[in-house]
Amino acid sequence: MVKEETFTGLEKGKRIGLFTLRNPQGMQVQITNYGAKIVSLLAPDKEGNLADVVLGFSTLEEWKQKETYFNAVIGRYANRIKDGRFTLDGKEYQLAVNNSTNHLHGGVVGFNEKVWDVVGQTKHSVSLHYRSVDGEENYPGNLDVYVTYNVTLENALEITYEAKTDKPTILGFTNHAYFNLKGEGEGDIKDHTLQVFADYYTPFDDTACPTGEIAKVDGTPMDFREPVLVGERIDLPFFAPGRGIDNNFVLAKSDVEGKKHKQPELAAVVSAAGRTMQVLTTMPGLQVYTGNWVEKNIGKSGREYDVQTAICLEAQNFPNSPNIPSFPSPVLRPGEVYFEQCVYKFV
Repeated sequence: MVKEETFTGLEKGKRIGLFTLRNPQGMQVQITNYGAKIVSLLAPDKEGNLADVVLGFSTLEEWKQKETYFNAVIGRYANRIKDGRFTLDGKEYQLAVNNSTNHLHGGVVGFNEKVWDVVGQTKHSVSLHYRSVDGEENYPGNLDVYVTYNVTLENALEITYEAKTDKPTILGFTNHAYFNLKGEGEGDIKDHTLQVFADYYTPFDDTACPTGEIAKVDGTPMDFREPVLVGERIDLPFFAPGRGIDNNFVLAKSDVEGKKHKQPELAAVVSAAGRTMQVLTTMPGLQVYTGNWVEKNIGKSGREYDVQTAICLEAQNFPNSPNIPSFPSPVLRPGEVYFEQCVYKFV
């Protein structure tokens, strides 16, 4: 566990802290309101042995200076938007282009680098609020976002998002948790087994942005409907050899138009070292990313993180949805309440 005193501080008048959530079985999760990030996650294996299964750092300053997306809430819009442009109600918006020719993860300074307000806390949960003002990163509308982390009696971490806006806007959140089920710093994730309940995926162009096609996984390396050893697929030419997987799946229990579920449904299962994690979500898409661009950084246990030492399972809207009418709509209008939930459950 990270020491609380390494996460105390002020930024622009807001206090940054570290909040420890527990259940009676021993599962413990630490959250900071800087970027609404998961700092540590002690999860049990089948024998009840605990290990910290998310990558990260020991001090707040390291979190600011090193891998800024690690385990953070991503917003306003997770993943890529083609050319950083979208049109809403006849008006074109130009966002920052910060990933090749595309907009990525909310822009130059996304939600992952904001100080959130703590609005509720118990022994097993913490609720955070952030107001994204009209024009921030050139997104329209004052957006009030609430995120609640809750550790359940069933060894699950529930992440719930709600949002309201005063102008039509686009949004789509995710948590960019970097998992290694052997324990952070314990090598690569090629020995992890992955199953994704997806019959379709969204092919992308040479900038890694979806084209609008929804394709069947049949006969492709994207077919993870049965458990697959990650090491058997991760370096195939279909992906990015030497880097890994970074692709969006259309979840099977959604229809191909990508409608959201009302309740979290099973999207994926990942296993390693006697530890199994289920991913459940209300969202239509799941981005699987294998830490392809992780820098050589020393983590909180003093061990090095590198390419392919973590797997991210990011429940989300489809990338580039603002520009593809056939994809699930990312538009939120005044009077509506945005709701999203993702659950990481250890079984």
